[in-house]
Amino acid sequence: MNTSTIPERLTAIRNFMETNKLDAFIIPSTDAHLSEYPPNMWESRKWISGFTGSAGTAVVTKDKAGVWTDSRYFLQAATELSGTGFDLFKMGQADTPEMTAWIIEQVGKGGTVGIDGLVYAASDAKALKTRLDAKELKLETSLDPFSEAWENRPEIPQNKVFLLPDEVTGESTKSKIERINAELDKLDADGLIAVTLDAVAWIFNIRGSDVDFNPVAVAYGYVSKKESVLFVDAEKLDDETKSILLKQGVKIDDYEQVFNYVANLPKGSSICVTGNKINYKLYQTIPESCKIIDVPSPVDLMKAVKNETELKGFRNAMLKDGVALVKFFMWLEKAVPKGEVTEVTVGEKLIEYRSQQDLFVGESFSTISGYAGNGAVIHYRAQPETCLTVEPKGLLLVDSGGQYKDGTTDITRTVAVGKLSKQMKEDYTNVLKGHINIATAIYPEGTRGSQLDILARKALWDNCQTYWHGTGHGIGHFLNVHEGPQNIRLEENPTLLKIGMVTSNEPGLYRASEYGIRIENLIVTQEYKKTDNFGTFFDFETITLCPIDTKPIVKKLLTKKEIKWLNNYHEMVYNKLKKHLSKTEKEWLKEKTKPL
Repeated sequence: MNTSTIPERLTAIRNFMETNKLDAFIIPSTDAHLSEYPPNMWESRKWISGFTGSAGTAVVTKDKAGVWTDSRYFLQAATELSGTGFDLFKMGQADTPEMTAWIIEQVGKGGTVGIDGLVYAASDAKALKTRLDAKELKLETSLDPFSEAWENRPEIPQNKVFLLPDEVTGESTKSKIERINAELDKLDADGLIAVTLDAVAWIFNIRGSDVDFNPVAVAYGYVSKKESVLFVDAEKLDDETKSILLKQGVKIDDYEQVFNYVANLPKGSSICVTGNKINYKLYQTIPESCKIIDVPSPVDLMKAVKNETELKGFRNAMLKDGVALVKFFMWLEKAVPKGEVTEVTVGEKLIEYRSQQDLFVGESFSTISGYAGNGAVIHYRAQPETCLTVEPKGLLLVDSGGQYKDGTTDITRTVAVGKLSKQMKEDYTNVLKGHINIATAIYPEGTRGSQLDILARKALWDNCQTYWHGTGHGIGHFLNVHEGPQNIRLEENPTLLKIGMVTSNEPGLYRASEYGIRIENLIVTQEYKKTDNFGTFFDFETITLCPIDTKPIVKKLLTKKEIKWLNNYHEMVYNKLKKHLSKTEKEWLKEKTKPL
């Protein structure tokens, strides 16, 4: 059967369901490693539905199909799902049925729901099973319809793995393993299973190119006092890499052997896992005689707190990124009035200028270049056939980032490309106020990101406005551009902000079909002051180096403190970048960073 169109693919899945006596099948966005960006082989939800956003879950029943996704993708999903046979379910909206409740209603008592346990988080699978059990529905967890239905399905990538030296990571694999074992001692755990690709990459100081934008390799890891094992296809490692890993006390076994290894863990062992960061198939492989300690990953917390070498690398990457962005925005300013700029050429030019920089590896995510109404599509991705030409009027939102071997960048600037309305300027200024409020926050040790989030929204809330995405996410060091465990958002997260964490600061505002505004820098948690009576206080260091457009600012809406921060920030940007720029570039930057 030629399954080249979405309706034909749906038919193929339904045929599979009929053969296996399934009434519904759930397809998440993830892979065996619960990745935000999976390798092509595991892009099953994208393949079956045609929806290309990074977050969302598809469900197929005998006669209905739907995709549940969040507010970042409402507009995109509505377009991409049109005519496919899939309905869009907008998560968080009052009239949207909750996914599992909808499945239960569609399937009815005695029915069977299928998932592929290899690509389903253990915590999600267990929660689903509990709900289905209560309604007398069965859960089948070991089926992969795509192995049959998906013709010419990509293989697991076989790209070479490379090691990062201690001069880049600031810590050897041996040292990291010792620190992890010390954390396991505190938990009375004998070993830890590492499943997420960025955690495996961080522990073993390896990087790869198996996933778009994230410099990771498809692998699993196991850490214990007895032995530590990297499960990876042997052909991905050259002899030198193997030798260095062995010297660090790492055993190497085949990728698929992880299931056999886990199944044969010593009786009575206590194994540390994180329920939402281990696939259900591997979780179920843990012997019943073992005690499972399901806690937030100690590796993730260690990885989030950057050491001095990593922070130095970040600052180097910011410098290079800043130079590339000066060149880009200079080009943009000249090219827009000539009608030479489309949303697609914006992304191409950014790659061109970044690739001129030392140690550049690639983009850290696909550039979001949204002009006019497309700026309001939060994770918009411009396509050559449908992209807009940037006209010399209104606002252009550009969210982009680079992967350098010494650091990862993520920056958003919204710039005036011509005449602006009064509303645009007021909206822009209120978003900037929120950005500055986070940048200047002083807070006691023990603060969580959720406690700071209101600072980013206050000026918007005062005007009965808001945005629905988080204000900040963690950033990996030459790793995933989105990482936890810390964040700054409305939803509660128990992770405390710690010295050395790198987080984004990106409030926004979006008017559907009109424009979008977002201003994003990266910030590092640092010590601000030790007090005698009230403990230690922290603040943020802003490390992104790029001017913030002052054209849309309504100065009277800013306080003296806010103006002072902006002027100081611009002075820092100019002073750090000037010696890396040509005379013309320096003059341009001087003008863009002059005091407000």
